[in-house]
Amino acid sequence: MTVPDYQTLMLPLLRRAAERDGETHIGALVDEIANEMKLTTEDLAALIPSGGQTLLLNRLHWAKSYMQRAGVIESTRHGYFRVTSRGAELLREGLSRIDNSILSRFPEFVEWRRRSAGSSPRVSATEPPVDVELEESSPEDQISAGYGKIQEALAADLIDRIRGAPPVFFERLIVDLLVAMGYGGGRAEAGKALGRSGDGGVDGVINEDALGLDVVYVQAKRYAAGNTVPVSAVRDFVGSLEGYRASKDVFVTTSSFPASAMEFAQKVSKRVVLIDGNELARFMIKYKIGVRTKDAYEVNIMDEDYFSE
Repeated sequence: MTVPDYQTLMLPLLRRAAERDGETHIGALVDEIANEMKLTTEDLAALIPSGGQTLLLNRLHWAKSYMQRAGVIESTRHGYFRVTSRGAELLREGLSRIDNSILSRFPEFVEWRRRSAGSSPRVSATEPPVDVELEESSPEDQISAGYGKIQEALAADLIDRIRGAPPVFFERLIVDLLVAMGYGGGRAEAGKALGRSGDGGVDGVINEDALGLDVVYVQAKRYAAGNTVPVSAVRDFVGSLEGYRASKDVFVTTSSFPASAMEFAQKVSKRVVLIDGNELARFMIKYKIGVRTKDAYEVNIMDEDYFSE
């Protein structure tokens, strides 16, 4: 099972909090809720895109925030909360689920959502915004999902442009990327090391460190869309390494590798890394090769310490 959305977590969070005598905090409930939802170790380790918090904790905090806006729970002190009489009444109803449609019974919750969504002719004093109500994900999840779609579209565009560019551009791109990743001891040195190009690809040896104590054999080839790199090409690549003193080897392609090629690379004694088109594009985005920042957004949260005594 994957980590449930924040609305699915509302009822378990409210129920577990009600079992406590007085105030509690999310950290005291997270293990019980994880067991109730039958979450796996991988589920519990899943992080939000920023990496600053687990996905489960993040969504539990959103569930708490929404229920607090509805007066179902109330804050007692920094990080702590308790179930209100309104929340206890909801639990006595024996509901199978508590979500935004249930919380919309309460006028303060509806008003808060009206203010959050902005003015809209579709929004009345008694009805939450239809477009927001249909969303199961938290606002932060929606931002992450939108960001992911933008990155996927950018990655696809990058690979298309690389396939259509001349060989000399592809060589320069590989050199720029490796230098940005810390290899080669500078662009001039990396350019010399990877100077042998042709047949739409790059082939050469590059220093792993500035002193040249270790070297990496690099082969990068462009393939048309839909053409996977045959396992025979990977075998030939590994076989050609005998003439070099490289113990670490990287094969980069604009296409993809079949499972047989991946398995072969894992079995050989040398350290062989296969980078397909999707990963190449991700590295380009990460190291700002061929891309630039268009917009930047900051997501702020309340500083609880500022308001605490």
